[in-house]
Amino acid sequence: MTDKSTAIIFHHYDISPFSEKVRVAFGIKGLDWYAVEQPVIMPKPELTALTGGYRKIPVMQIGADVYCDTQLILAELEQRFPTPSLFVGGDHALGWGLGMWTDRTLFQAAVAIIFGSAGDAVDVAFKQDREKLMGRPFDTEQMKTAVPVMKEQLRAQLDWLETQLTDKRPYLMGDQAGIADVNAYYNLAFIRWIAPEGTQLIDKFNEVTRWESRIKAIGHGQRTEMSREEALDIAKAATSTELPRQDHDEPNGLKPGDRVTIMADDYGRDPISGELVSSSAQRIAIKRNDPRVADVTIHFPRVGFWVIKQA
Repeated sequence: MTDKSTAIIFHHYDISPFSEKVRVAFGIKGLDWYAVEQPVIMPKPELTALTGGYRKIPVMQIGADVYCDTQLILAELEQRFPTPSLFVGGDHALGWGLGMWTDRTLFQAAVAIIFGSAGDAVDVAFKQDREKLMGRPFDTEQMKTAVPVMKEQLRAQLDWLETQLTDKRPYLMGDQAGIADVNAYYNLAFIRWIAPEGTQLIDKFNEVTRWESRIKAIGHGQRTEMSREEALDIAKAATSTELPRQDHDEPNGLKPGDRVTIMADDYGRDPISGELVSSSAQRIAIKRNDPRVADVTIHFPRVGFWVIKQA
């Protein structure tokens, strides 16, 4: 990798489950990327300077374009690097819907089992940070009581994966790994990193464990480390490549130049404000300025995010 202004810069941390989703996609596509290690908990001054306040991990940066949420990151990777595609075995779009299952229902079961099993071993600062992120108590005692129920939920969902794999196909949609695999795999990796109780449950599913091994063998592409400061310097020196684009079918009449505020609809509802650059049924991009990075364009998916036009 030589031209860092057009390179993939990935803001993550190693035990971030959602980052693992994207790292596996890097592996499937055989991509080179720069890894910028971000803190697990706030403060994250470099990240929030880049994003205007969005604090969730991961974030992908290419020059002065910043991509938030794994849904949009995967879409941008597919657009820029279409071969090999993440959409395999006849899947043209339903993989996005699968992601809503794995990011919410399956992820919630994994979180409850992981942190309910850990109990008092969970750092107080981490709990406090996640309470601010989620807007509600991060009660590991309550999670502990929920572990038996969540094991049942996890088992049922693992059985879906096992059933899909019973015909000995190597990956969920057939002979090639794709978006279904990256969506499902990261939750299992998260459990294996931290929660032995969950690992024992996964191990009861023979086809799932063989599938996990195949995904793990794909790897993460070619990773090179980069400092946070260098990433911000690259953003400041670059110019966004996103062009103004109006969607005439916008339900609420949004158009380039409008001032809008964007926030997640589940947790981490930090509002990010800026000037609308482009929008479509699936994506929205806003421009904002920060003294540290100058003008940057921040991209969000439409599903899972609210867009509010400022008066």
